[in-house]
Amino acid sequence: MRSSTKLTLRILTHNIRYATSSPFKGERPWEERKQPLVNELLYTTRNQDAFICLQEVLHGQLVDIHSGLNENSALPSKPQDEVWAYIGVGRDDGREAGEYSAIFYRPTVWQLRHWETVWLSETPEVPSKSWDAASIRIVTVGVFTHQISRQTILAMNTHLDDQGSRSRFEAAHIILKKIEEYQNGEYGHVISGVFLTGDLNSEETQEAYSVLTGDDSSLVDTAKEVDQTKHYGNELTWTGFGYEKEDPSRIDYVLLGPRPVEVNDGGQPWTVEGYAVLANRFDDGMFNSDHRAVVVDVRLNNS
Repeated sequence: MRSSTKLTLRILTHNIRYATSSPFKGERPWEERKQPLVNELLYTTRNQDAFICLQEVLHGQLVDIHSGLNENSALPSKPQDEVWAYIGVGRDDGREAGEYSAIFYRPTVWQLRHWETVWLSETPEVPSKSWDAASIRIVTVGVFTHQISRQTILAMNTHLDDQGSRSRFEAAHIILKKIEEYQNGEYGHVISGVFLTGDLNSEETQEAYSVLTGDDSSLVDTAKEVDQTKHYGNELTWTGFGYEKEDPSRIDYVLLGPRPVEVNDGGQPWTVEGYAVLANRFDDGMFNSDHRAVVVDVRLNNS
């Protein structure tokens, strides 16, 4: 039996910029960026039921972040729910090679029921790329049950191709099909709500965003669910490191599903209580990434 407790949670998504050995002008090495990045994650998720969804994470960065999040977990004064775990694999070989689209969660808050990696290609079960994609692309999928409310959610995190328009279009359809499979119970779970995070490399007028938020989709953009005057921080999510020719843009999103509809008690499945785009540069002048983090606070009501 489901609890009547309403589930509130924070969802953070951030493309952290992979640890390159050839930094752009204005970019600082990962060794200098990693602590400010970990500080951001710790501060924004403290005392929260939260998911941290990251893109462009190389294995060494994954180890650094995982260690940083759990640095104080052994201290007796710290509650056990501050211990973080993750799901995800390197996209190049399905193990540790290439970039992860990792999802971090607290096991004492969330029970992991099932997870998988789907390659966004014509052969989604093996490391691969298709169409005009410049790189292998994946979506990380997890099914989590909240330990108190017992509501089960489908969490997804992705990073779509920066070069291939058709690849982004096809990838968006693969993601929608996967969501439909889970919502239809094909994996044996009753899903109360869905969220999809990530760097779509697609602005609102472009292919991936149009597919994922279009009439045939059950997803909505959290930024549209909060009055613009009540947004916190910035609007644009990709900034570069200050010397790029491209203009800054909004390409990082938190999408929710199923699309809000009236239910028996007159409510809606998701309520978005807050939306923010955080700064990625402070007084020291260092960009912690060429992207800004997107943070949303949401409530999932029982239907």
